[in-house]
Amino acid sequence: MRPMWAGAITFGLITIPVRLYRAVEEKSMRFHHLHGDDKGRIRYQRVCSVCSREVAYGEIAKGYEYQKDQHVVFSEKELERVPSDGVKAIDVVSFVSLDEIDPMYFQRSYYVVPEPTGLKAYRLLTETLAQAGRVGVAKVVLQEKEHLAVLRTRGGTFVLETMYWPDELRIPEFDVLSRPVELRKQELAMATSLMEMLTERFDPTQFVDSYRERLQELAWAKIQGEEVAVATTPPPPQITDLLDALKASVEAEKKKRKKAPKPKAAS
Repeated sequence: MRPMWAGAITFGLITIPVRLYRAVEEKSMRFHHLHGDDKGRIRYQRVCSVCSREVAYGEIAKGYEYQKDQHVVFSEKELERVPSDGVKAIDVVSFVSLDEIDPMYFQRSYYVVPEPTGLKAYRLLTETLAQAGRVGVAKVVLQEKEHLAVLRTRGGTFVLETMYWPDELRIPEFDVLSRPVELRKQELAMATSLMEMLTERFDPTQFVDSYRERLQELAWAKIQGEEVAVATTPPPPQITDLLDALKASVEAEKKKRKKAPKPKAAS
């Protein structure tokens, strides 16, 4: 993997030189836009709305729209000189319990890997956090944006989770949620029973991207020149009685468990 950022973890007077690596790789089928008649690639041009001329990358400036169609322009050098509390540093400002943070704040994950000279301090901090059961709250500048972030340990490696700022989270203001609803005891009991039947230890390896697999199979069939028939997905059934639907769900889960092969006893 190639690092996408180099800087340091700082907390107190301790500085640990590190590099950041993307921790995830999204896997989805990517489609190009083609001309349907001759399958030529569709190319997009950067055209100026004033002079109608195609503009090269080197001629493009960054503008902040402070009111409709009114911009103030920044050069790359001006943006680089804007002071920030976290330039080239993952500045740890406090330590908290991870369960205090709403998962909605989390944005992207990066592996934080130490330079050889900072390995001892890196190990000291990972061990300290692991023993305390805490994570570090930090500030860092990545790709011209300052982020709130969490520094946590995962198998002895630091993971930096960039976060949204509090004012970036939308407040759920939906009229439908203000309508009164009466929940019967039987409905709550049956819903709890169904939830307990489906409760298990989280194992991400048991899940696969079935939609991507079906798309890949469809693409391969088309490459082989096969006729492809795509089945329509039936709409979900409408719930007419919630309690009846819960009872049916519980019974279906019981039948599924009876049919499932029993694990072999350890010899």
